[in-house]
Amino acid sequence: MASSRDIIRVGYYLISIGVLLLFAGFFFSTMHSDSDAGGLGGLILIGPIPIAFGSSPQITTSMLYAGFFMCLIYIFIRRKM
Repeated sequence: MASSRDIIRVGYYLISIGVLLLFAGFFFSTMHSDSDAGGLGGLILIGPIPIAFGSSPQITTSMLYAGFFMCLIYIFIRRKM
């Protein structure tokens, strides 16, 4: 059984990784700013179920893949606890 400190530690790690990924994405998007590379997309996780949306089919597909990847991570972490 995981203690509350372990769960809080995992939360801090996930938030830190998310912030680092946001900064990396912003940095790389400014380096490779092509005129046709723009678009918006997002991902909503309700429990382990991903809901993806985007302004183009390619962005929606990549958001859906990211959602399934996060879903697998969620299931893996829950199994370990």
